[in-house]
Amino acid sequence: MQANQTKQGVLLALAAYGSWGVAPMYFKLLAAFPSMDILMHRIVWSVLTLLIIILASRHWSRVRAAIANKRVLATLFFCGFLLAGNWLLFIWAVNHDHLLDASLGYYINPLLNVFLGYMFLGERLRPMQLLAVGSAALGVAILILSYGKFPWIALVLAFSFGIYGLLRKKIPVESAPGLLIESSMLLPIALGYWAFFASANSNMLNNDLAINLILLSAGLVTTIPLICFNAAAKRIQYSTLGFFQYLAPSMMFALAVILYGEPLDQARLVTFAFVWLGLAIYTWDSLKHYRRNRKAKKQSQE
Repeated sequence: MQANQTKQGVLLALAAYGSWGVAPMYFKLLAAFPSMDILMHRIVWSVLTLLIIILASRHWSRVRAAIANKRVLATLFFCGFLLAGNWLLFIWAVNHDHLLDASLGYYINPLLNVFLGYMFLGERLRPMQLLAVGSAALGVAILILSYGKFPWIALVLAFSFGIYGLLRKKIPVESAPGLLIESSMLLPIALGYWAFFASANSNMLNNDLAINLILLSAGLVTTIPLICFNAAAKRIQYSTLGFFQYLAPSMMFALAVILYGEPLDQARLVTFAFVWLGLAIYTWDSLKHYRRNRKAKKQSQE
């Protein structure tokens, strides 16, 4: 039974991170649309999709409980704008040939999470974790010195998603109900933009069926990976799930270089090498720490 649960969890984790990894291919299909238009559609159709999911799973009580808590509601409001900003920048990066920068940002994110946990959650940094964070920081510094400019796309994506995750970690709301509330708070802004500022392409009466189906799919592109991720988290240990988080940026990296032909010059490759080294150190240390804890737990039960 446990083996089947683990197998299902691994497959669901692969589905979640694999979906996030191929998401740039979806947004490339909408390259003719302004980034704000794509974000608007993502918000509108995500709300509709999440409403259906919440009602079908009978989790409406969790949504009501979150709304009743003013502190939680205020945090989700801020989280919504952080997430929308992250989505907007990611969409813009993909459709303006900066997918490598986006990939770098999501490679940096796990190491940034370790640092944020140390700064705001009182989590201790083990020596190897400190070395991993330092390696990534050195890689970013090399890029700054080589180019003479700040890798803002990668860092804004990493920090916005890192802070979003930190805030969501501190409030007692599950992912789907929380995302529904966040998206619903943004919905009036999205609808107002659609009514007064959106491009002619966003008038679905002017589009053919194929384009409209792609736009409607924005809700599924947002929610399916989240559902798979939550299901995986229930079936396998969270530390195990963490090892899959490099799949999405690795797929983005491959898409950027192989499929979309973004230039990978020497300075950028050196930066990636230092970030990859940091991730390798972090993964090795996490695995060693996990095995040590499991062994200690087993001995205490004997």
